[in-house]
Amino acid sequence: MYQALVDRNSEFEGVFYVGVTTTGIFCRPTCPARKPKPENVEFFGSPKEALYAGYRPCLRCQPLDRDKKAPELVTRLRQMVDDSPTGKITDSDLRTLGIDPSTARRQFRRYYGMTFQAYHRARRMGRALHEIRKGESVIGAQIDTGFESASGFWEAFKQVFGTPPSKAEQAGCLFAQWIDTPLGAMVALGNNDGIHLLEFADRRGLENEITRVRKHLKCSVVPGTNPNLEKICEEVRDYFDGTSVHFTVPMITSGTPFEQAVWKQLQSIPPGETWSYSDLAKKLGNPGAVRAVGRANGRNCIAIAVPCHRVIRADGELCGYGGGVWRKRWLLEHEQKFK
Repeated sequence: MYQALVDRNSEFEGVFYVGVTTTGIFCRPTCPARKPKPENVEFFGSPKEALYAGYRPCLRCQPLDRDKKAPELVTRLRQMVDDSPTGKITDSDLRTLGIDPSTARRQFRRYYGMTFQAYHRARRMGRALHEIRKGESVIGAQIDTGFESASGFWEAFKQVFGTPPSKAEQAGCLFAQWIDTPLGAMVALGNNDGIHLLEFADRRGLENEITRVRKHLKCSVVPGTNPNLEKICEEVRDYFDGTSVHFTVPMITSGTPFEQAVWKQLQSIPPGETWSYSDLAKKLGNPGAVRAVGRANGRNCIAIAVPCHRVIRADGELCGYGGGVWRKRWLLEHEQKFK
């Protein structure tokens, strides 16, 4: 992906977006701006993920824009957010400026696939998370990014995690940790027993996975860390650095006996190798369970460490992967060095 960025390869348009850590800006792979050093970039599968990681869109390559020019109202609304990313823009504010809120929502959604308010929240929450990742306290990030109350600040977390931090004492608790990787951010959930989830932050169905884990354990999820989360962060970094492919942190999975058997078998696939779904079914002693194996593979919620990406179609084609086929291809190529 970095080579594609350097070459401004148009074949990668829409495949990935690149965030530049030194400027806080994210771009298309074809951006004409001066190229950053490899150590100063991270890659994302979508503009939304880049926004939530705290990056703002590049003014030169306009990574949020499509082929057609943005409507004047949409451009005006985006400029309002860029001028005051931490401020609050209400429907009343829009009316004062002569903008109908419903029209703003409709045009923004039609062009960007999200409402104006959702875009604004993404920018604000992204900045807040960026500050926390740099070491800022939660309350400090809340104040710095313009959230007037703790309840407002945690609303985005509640939508995903289900329970605000204030109620953590009333239930069991899993801590959530953000992990930066060359393929975009990952989210890990863990407690003193081990790691219960490790997924790319933009994975389809991530919210459902978190909800399933929460309900199974009857617990809340709050941002934080513990020794197991610190360990998985270290092992994920080692994996992407190419220094180790082994994961020793305890992994706790919840599923049917058949799903558990599939996930255990996945961990026996050597790095640098791939099995087909039919190979996996045969290893389990049930050659006719190819579709069931595929479903179990899709329900795995510990990416990389339980390597479901090493399973491909019998004809050698890469197929569905929750983190995106482009990531699956990268992971398999990366693991060739461990053969």
